[in-house]
Amino acid sequence: MGHHNRHFGGDRYALLGAWSPPTSTANFCEEDYIVTRYIAEFMNSMTNLPYVYFALRYMYGPGSRGLFRPRTDFMSVSLLILGICSFLFHASLRHTMQYADELGMLGLAWALLQGILTVRGRASSNDRLVNMTLNIVFPLFAAFYVWTGKIIYHASAFFIMMVLIVIRVAHLFYFRKPAFPEVRMRAWKARGRVSLALLVLAYGLWNVDLEFCAELRLLRERVGLPWAWLFELHGWWHIMTAMSASQFMDTVRELQEVFAEEEAVKEESVKEEKPRVG
Repeated sequence: MGHHNRHFGGDRYALLGAWSPPTSTANFCEEDYIVTRYIAEFMNSMTNLPYVYFALRYMYGPGSRGLFRPRTDFMSVSLLILGICSFLFHASLRHTMQYADELGMLGLAWALLQGILTVRGRASSNDRLVNMTLNIVFPLFAAFYVWTGKIIYHASAFFIMMVLIVIRVAHLFYFRKPAFPEVRMRAWKARGRVSLALLVLAYGLWNVDLEFCAELRLLRERVGLPWAWLFELHGWWHIMTAMSASQFMDTVRELQEVFAEEEAVKEESVKEEKPRVG
């Protein structure tokens, strides 16, 4: 049984926190309320800040029109929502916030999938079909998952979306005709490898945190704070997936720009080919 399926009422401060007792079905390896009575899993909460940072960096970067008029897209909003929801879940260990965290994770994957599938950015029949399908499937699945509460459905849906993203990226980078400019391709492939490596490493650390919790807790006791925080491996999952998602989003946005440039060139060519009347 994975650590996330266990509860730790025996932790020294688990029942003394502001949000005690925990009601979530997931509980990670960090000792509950060990830093402050107001945050159940301190490092697992704080390490959600990179999601918020990368979302706000895009929203208030070049193109922003002020504090109340940020530049937004579906991907940046989903990243921000996940950061907030995951923070609230790890800070409270409430069951409602667990669903918010898990659906926020699926929402981010959904946004990345939608972005890469409709990267052309024009209202073609294929893009409309993709958007309509995703807009129907995701809410229905979210309702189904909340109704069943079985984590296997969540994990399966996330895995399927990741596979679809990889397939779409492979098609664009290796099989699209005409191919993208070589200079851009080298940069995108390098960024894609980094993004995938971060995701795989993060997933590995997440599972080590789940399955070797007793050993990790002993190690943290030996090294003491602040070094013990380096071995809160679920926190590294948050940091690395935030970095991975941000890298991928940058690539999707650059792809959108390239497709927009290609469409502009095509439209200009059509205008020039039209016979002049006069």
